[in-house]
Amino acid sequence: MSGILEGKRILITGVLMESSIAFHAAKLAQEQGAEIILTAFPRPSLTERIAKKLPKPVKVLELDVSSEEQLAGIADKVREHLPTLDGIVHSIGFAPQDALGGNFLNTPWESVATAMQVSAFSLKSLTMALLPLMQDGGSVVGLTFDAQFAWPKYDWMGPAKAALEATSRYMARDLGERNIRVNLVSAGPIGSMAAKSIPGFGDLAATWDSRSPLKWDLSDPEPAGRGIVALLSDWFPKTTGEIVHVDGGLHAIGA
Repeated sequence: MSGILEGKRILITGVLMESSIAFHAAKLAQEQGAEIILTAFPRPSLTERIAKKLPKPVKVLELDVSSEEQLAGIADKVREHLPTLDGIVHSIGFAPQDALGGNFLNTPWESVATAMQVSAFSLKSLTMALLPLMQDGGSVVGLTFDAQFAWPKYDWMGPAKAALEATSRYMARDLGERNIRVNLVSAGPIGSMAAKSIPGFGDLAATWDSRSPLKWDLSDPEPAGRGIVALLSDWFPKTTGEIVHVDGGLHAIGA
């Protein structure tokens, strides 16, 4: 029996650690029949080392999504290894330390601008850079952390995720005519490298212990990875502009 991504070619960003959601998305994508390619920044060598733990060898390309020059050349670099793409996984987020940890009212615009460009605008810039490889349509899947709420210590990453969520909806509107779907997975907290960079992350994550209807495991990124792979597949052919929650159900609980 073939996998749900059999024959598909997928570019995946954000594989930094074996504990990252992107790593599990990559692993599951390969297991489900996809050919994948990874991009990494600022340490491609780290991603190359982690990629050796995937079921099959995979090429890692350096890509800084804030660099217009690198974005302009990424399609040609991908084409050297994969002639076309059927999917993109956007697992990119960054905010300077002065934009996190309770400093919301004092964060300078320069730091906010960095968070917005890398965490939100890059969904659009990355997709447009790779659009020449998606002539037959496809699926773009990003990762968010529920931006309906103000989370402790999350500060400007909250507005950045809200911008990401809005960006995905507008992209869904404008890319639908090309048969490209754009969706997000809103994952619960995972003890990844990105999470560890957020001061007070433990306090934020503790919310899931008391409020999540389904038991949540901070050390298990696979459920979110499964959500990504499902949205990359043809099993959601008419779903776009959607946010699929893989958070144990906490988003549905008021208190």
